[in-house]
Amino acid sequence: MIPSSQIGGGSLKRRTFLASSAAAAAAGCGRKPAAAPGYRFLTPEEADTLGAWVDTLIPPDEDPGAREAGVVHYIDIQLTRWFRKHQSDYRAALSAIDRWSWSRRGRAFALLPLAEREELLVQMEKGKAPRDLFPDGGRAAFDLVLAHAMQGFYGNPRHGGNRGYASWKMIGVPPMPVRGREHYSAAETFPERS
Repeated sequence: MIPSSQIGGGSLKRRTFLASSAAAAAAGCGRKPAAAPGYRFLTPEEADTLGAWVDTLIPPDEDPGAREAGVVHYIDIQLTRWFRKHQSDYRAALSAIDRWSWSRRGRAFALLPLAEREELLVQMEKGKAPRDLFPDGGRAAFDLVLAHAMQGFYGNPRHGGNRGYASWKMIGVPPMPVRGREHYSAAETFPERS
């Protein structure tokens, strides 16, 4: 073990070391969290938590659930576009539901069985989640994620969700052609005049 008098040539005092460490930690707090591979905004933990949340709202059965239909991908894309104003809402809600799950069930929300995830979401829907985690009892976060999950599940796949037209096939809606593409050759559309 090196005596403390020899660390840094004896000139580095404990107070200086702690102050510089605290400054470095504070500077690191301002950084944006790294997105999960394949995502633009969500961290790996947030993507897992959101995937479990939307799969609880729209669970898989004989048809794909929300996660398999690309709803997490849709929300992630939109959080860098149209839902940008909700970035902090998502970060706070995903962190809060995970902390609640750990305190109540001893594990992350994404690792809970479906019935236990449903129980927590029902409490949020009623506005009865812990107020120290959700100031309004969870109602606003529940409504936000539900609205965006429905958009991602039933919307046009070109926006990042409804992968493979999962929901449209489920309800019997035929896939629509992509607008803006020319379906006929120019010769068929504009025959030469003689």
